[in-house]
Amino acid sequence: FISYNAVTTAFSRYATHVWGMQNGGYANCLLVGTVAAIISYIPIGHLASKIGRKKSIMLGIVLLASCFFAASFMNTYHWIMNVFFAIIGFAWAAIGVNSYPMVVEMSKAGDVGKYTGLYYTFSMAAQVITPILSGALLEHVSYRTLFPYAVFFTIVAFCTMSMVKHGDNKPTAKKNLIENFDVDD
Repeated sequence: FISYNAVTTAFSRYATHVWGMQNGGYANCLLVGTVAAIISYIPIGHLASKIGRKKSIMLGIVLLASCFFAASFMNTYHWIMNVFFAIIGFAWAAIGVNSYPMVVEMSKAGDVGKYTGLYYTFSMAAQVITPILSGALLEHVSYRTLFPYAVFFTIVAFCTMSMVKHGDNKPTAKKNLIENFDVDD
């Protein structure tokens, strides 16, 4: 949430100050990212049912970091930014579609509300903190800090997500009834 929200919040100022874009031309990148996310929601759900929620989120984090890293080297706007933002939209969908269901999957019936509250408290706090923190860097250091800031926090997200052990979708029952009683050691 911190990295994605920083980019979407400050991208118009970044594009204006770093790339010299005027008249809202930067909005196309954000639109491409949003459309890509919308188109990706259902396919991401199918992907997660095949490879798991955690792997889908990890894939999304890696794609976000890769695109943010590549974008940090762009000195002017280039059409390839639309491709990056399409990938960013897909990556954000991979994270968004799977993160809350993981919270629910990890919860017991009586704890769902508590963990839902924690999930939304921290995700909203991240969205409140990041415009302040990234904005301070943009104004007092350089606008070029936007994408490295986003890369840093996607790496942090990758590290924390790699420690998650529970909450993935449950495997489907095997077709042969006897195999359902197999226990892994």
